[in-house]
Amino acid sequence: MIRLRAGRVDRLVAVGAHCDDIAIGAGGTLLTLCLARPGIRIDALVLSGGGSEREQEEQAALAAFCPGAELRLTVHKLPDGRLPAYWDEAKAAVEELRAGTEPDLVLAPRTDDAHQDHRGLAKLIPTAFRDHLVLGYEIVKWDGDLGCPAAYQPLAPEIAERKARLLQEHYPSQRHRPWYDREAFLGLARIRGIECQARYAEAFAVTKLTLDLGE
Repeated sequence: MIRLRAGRVDRLVAVGAHCDDIAIGAGGTLLTLCLARPGIRIDALVLSGGGSEREQEEQAALAAFCPGAELRLTVHKLPDGRLPAYWDEAKAAVEELRAGTEPDLVLAPRTDDAHQDHRGLAKLIPTAFRDHLVLGYEIVKWDGDLGCPAAYQPLAPEIAERKARLLQEHYPSQRHRPWYDREAFLGLARIRGIECQARYAEAFAVTKLTLDLGE
């Protein structure tokens, strides 16, 4: 397993189509980064759930997943499951986010995610963040769309356990879903850990990566 470092991450952007997407896909990575980089700035954007209990859940959850960070969260009110019909509004939200930050890393959904909202948001990100490292996180669900990731962030066992616990604590509106449980989150993390020779890990898709091997 080849290990490459992305350099120091002082500013990060995290985007999700729905409240809980960021935490499910990259919650362990957020915890790892925030604990290693106190004061890191995180600009988070969620396209749906604004003005509802879901926004309240997201505010509390991301505060817990980003300890010690300078967190700026924006939650919009696009209808769940309807992003293709609200393309202009979604694009404007992403461009507004881009205008206010110059991140070292962007966490976003995968472009081949089966959910139309996830996939649509993922396709918008490279048009706004053209010169940035974008990691596409994965979300386990009934569609069976998990693929072969290209990048891994190993998670310490206590971080993986903390992620699973925080997901249960902060998103009560999702507990009724058959896939939303500790076994699912830790099971996927264990599989991704095996793939990168770690106990647990989160995995990401990388659509474009520029190397500088001359330094």
